[in-house]
Amino acid sequence: VQLQAFGGGLVQAGGSLRLSCAASGRTSSTYVMGWFRQAPGKEGDFVAAIIWSGGSIYYADSVKGRFTLSRDNAKNTVYLQMSSLKPEDTAVYYCAASQRVRVGIRGAYEYEYWGQGTLVTVSS
Repeated sequence: VQLQAFGGGLVQAGGSLRLSCAASGRTSSTYVMGWFRQAPGKEGDFVAAIIWSGGSIYYADSVKGRFTLSRDNAKNTVYLQMSSLKPEDTAVYYCAASQRVRVGIRGAYEYEYWGQGTLVTVSS
C-alpha cells in the first residue's frame, strides 16, 4: 500500500486547512487509516483514524470538535478537515494505514504503511 498525503501549508490561527491522503496498491485489505502528527522537538501524536469497513472514526481529545475526518471510498482517500487551527497544531502530519491492529488504533506502532508527511504551520 502506498500513501500520498498533501494539502499542508501556512495558515493563521483560527483558519482552516484540508489534508488529503490517497491510498494505492493493495488497498482492499486496509483495516484502518489514520493521521498522526509530529511537532518540532516532540514525539509523534495520534490525531484521528477511521475503521475502513465500518466507518467508525476516532479523534484525539486535542482536536475533537475542530478536526473532521472523512473518506471517499471510490478514491481510496481520506480527508482531514482542520478548523479553528491553533499554533500548537503546527506539525508535520502523516497519514498511515494498517491491515491489522493488535492493541489499539491510536498507537503509531500499529501502522505498517506511512505517507511522506505534509507540513502544517499555524501562525499566531
